Amino acid sequence: MSYRQTLIDLIKAPSAVPVEQLDITVGTVKTAYLQAGNGPAVICLHGAGAGAVTWYPSLGALAEKYRVIVPDIIGYGESDKPDGAYDRPFFAAWLRDFMLALGIARAHIVGLSQGGAIALQLALENPALVGKLVLVDSAALGAQPSLLSFISMLWMNLLPSNAASRFQSRFLLNDTAKRAPAHRHYSVEVLKKLGGKQAFSQGRGAAVAPMAEAELQCIDHQTLIVWGEDDNFFPMSHGQAAAEKMPNASFQSIPGAGHLPLMDQPEIFNQALLKFLAS
Repeated sequence: MSYRQTLIDLIKAPSAVPVEQLDITVGTVKTAYLQAGNGPAVICLHGAGAGAVTWYPSLGALAEKYRVIVPDIIGYGESDKPDGAYDRPFFAAWLRDFMLALGIARAHIVGLSQGGAIALQLALENPALVGKLVLVDSAALGAQPSLLSFISMLWMNLLPSNAASRFQSRFLLNDTAKRAPAHRHYSVEVLKKLGGKQAFSQGRGAAVAPMAEAELQCIDHQTLIVWGEDDNFFPMSHGQAAAEKMPNASFQSIPGAGHLPLMDQPEIFNQALLKFLAS
C-alpha cells in the first residue's frame, strides 16, 4: 500500500537503516512484519489499529543497536485476520508461535497500548521468552477509555473514514500535527480491507480488560512503564499504580505527550527506551 511505503520511507530517512518487509506463515496464519538492524532481539507491538508502521518514529533509532522485529499483529495491517477470540490469550499464543517460528528464544518486548496488554500476557504465560519488558501507555492495567475516546474508537472501527481518523487523533496525541498523515490514512485503509474490523468486533475489548493484581505481581521481569502525561485515553495514574504492584518495574512520564508518546515526543521517548534496554 502506498501509505505503508511512505511510513517505511520515514523510518529509513533519519538512520538509513535498511528495513525489510517480510512475512511468515505459522499453521494457517500469515504474519507480516518489518525487520531492521542487528543485535539482541527487540519486538515492538503496536496498539489496536493500523499495524507495524505505527512504530515509524522509533524503529530506525532502535535498529542502530538491536535486531528490531515489528509485526502486524494478527487481525491488523497486512497480517491474516481469521475468526478468533481476540483476547489476551489468543494474541499471546500468536506471539509465542511467531517468535518460535523465527527461531527467537528470547527477546525484549515493547508493547504500546493494546500491545502492552499482549506483552504482559506473554510474560505471564511464557516468561522465558521475555527479556526486558517495556509498557507504553499500556492497556490491561485497570484503566478504561474515557467516554469521548471510546466514541472515537467506535466511529473509527464501525465507519472508518478520514474524518473519523482525524477525530480519534485528538485522543491519541497531545499535538495532532505530530502524527504523519500517511499513518492516519493507513489506519483507515486497513480497516476497510476484508476482515479489517474482525479484531474489534470479535474481541469486544477483551484484550484490554484489567489484569488481576495477583497476575501483575507474578511478572518479575525488569520493566519500564512509560506514559504520556497528557494521555486522554488511559489515565497516567494507572501506570503509576501498576509500577508499584510489579516487583521489578519503574515508571517514567513524558511531558507534552498523549497516548502515543513515540509520536508526540520521539526524541525523549527513544532516549528513554534505549537507556532502559542498555542498562
